[in-house]
Amino acid sequence: MHNVGRSQLAAALLNHHAFGHVMVRSAGSQPQGEIPLVITEALGELDVQLAGAFPKPLTDEVVRAADVVVTMGCGDACTVYPGKRYLDWDVPDPMGQPLSVVRGIRDDIGRRVRHLLDELID
Repeated sequence: MHNVGRSQLAAALLNHHAFGHVMVRSAGSQPQGEIPLVITEALGELDVQLAGAFPKPLTDEVVRAADVVVTMGCGDACTVYPGKRYLDWDVPDPMGQPLSVVRGIRDDIGRRVRHLLDELID
């Protein structure tokens, strides 16, 4: 299952910290299923909501419209476009993990998101 854990965490955290200064889109190479409760629980602990979030396919339009494309485990399934800035974050998959592990993944993604946001807004 893809686009139900890491990317949803990253999108929600970036939206939360960006205060509307950037547009965030989350998409996966093979989006399936529903966002696990443990993801919403981990975000809820920080008062971050996943309002309206659901797994979505990664489309050419989304990539073409992006200034920065962050990948997390999609490997060769992600189309690479010349001239786009790509960041590949090596983050463990939270799927099937207990809340205590997901918290660590959430916090790692949160640090990366805040660093990226500092770069984008400067």
